[in-house]
Amino acid sequence: MILFTVLSLSPHCTGKAVRYGRVPKKSRETSGTEETMNICVNSTTPSVGGQLSCSTTSGGNGSSASSTTGPNLTNCTEISTSTGGSAGSVGSSNGNANTILPDSLTFTPPELSVYDIIQCIGQAHRGHCTYTSELVKDLNRISLINYSEKHDFVLQPLGSQEEQRVWLWQQYAMRMTPAVQRIVEFAKRVPGFGELLQDDQLILIKLGFFEVWLTHVARSTTDSTLTFDDGVYITRHQLEAIYDPEYSSAVFNFASGLNGCCLSDTEIGLYSALILLSDRPGLVETKLILKTRECIAEALRVQITRSRANGVSHALQIMPALEAKVHELRMLGEKHSAHLEWFRRNWSTIRLPPLFAEIFDVPKCEEDLQ
Repeated sequence: MILFTVLSLSPHCTGKAVRYGRVPKKSRETSGTEETMNICVNSTTPSVGGQLSCSTTSGGNGSSASSTTGPNLTNCTEISTSTGGSAGSVGSSNGNANTILPDSLTFTPPELSVYDIIQCIGQAHRGHCTYTSELVKDLNRISLINYSEKHDFVLQPLGSQEEQRVWLWQQYAMRMTPAVQRIVEFAKRVPGFGELLQDDQLILIKLGFFEVWLTHVARSTTDSTLTFDDGVYITRHQLEAIYDPEYSSAVFNFASGLNGCCLSDTEIGLYSALILLSDRPGLVETKLILKTRECIAEALRVQITRSRANGVSHALQIMPALEAKVHELRMLGEKHSAHLEWFRRNWSTIRLPPLFAEIFDVPKCEEDLQ
């Protein structure tokens, strides 16, 4: 049985672990064999009082966003899964052995320049995202129906429209869920994320996950299909069945608009960090998060400027558009959560991946309702 141990979302939490995905006591006592996926960053080494510099010269005297050191996260709680093996990076699984990523951000020197931030986040994104330009280009696409028939996933004809919708949701959730672990690993490598309170880290990941995932999957989305990282794609009509026509159109419109910005993998990584550090309900260290976000926004602006021939004018056009899309993503995330209300009410008759249910607060057992 998979055990999920996470930190409380309450801003008044003192750091004690609480269980969202609860299991019987006996199972909890014998669950020591599961693979663990750390939510927080500084779990094994002391915290460093670091600063993120917004200057464009390494070690320079430009404007900076400094912060006091957050608490030492030595008693880090975990989301635990029983999938076996270690949580390796996408880069290593695809043979990119020259991509070296740190285990945590305690390696951070006292000051990071904008260029350090760009390099760090760019590496983290390429190491833990399965929707980079290279990987998407190499996908062997197959429709969900053809894939399911080929692997005998549809054992009997789906009768009612509700049964079809539930089946589509299960396929959708199954392919979205692996990204949770990858986005957690990415977050752990975003400069400054490890200095945040454990509760704030969890809030940012739980409420920002879907928005970051949608930003990633946009690269493999056309006007009529959304392709997952295994090459399986769903059509606009199928996405309408999962959500509704209005929401489906909003998803495709977002993907089209983001793709129109022609962002590189490094820029997508910086933008993902920007989304992750958005203001969320229940956060405690809002000023520290805002300062960290401002430095990443500056790094994204610098990267856009230096990577284009008409850099400054292009950056002046793209940055406001990207910020507007952050608000667009917020609305999409909220509506996605609202669409899951049916599953929260009918959790006992529906099977969803446990980690999917965990991050979107869909009950998995009676204890989850208490």
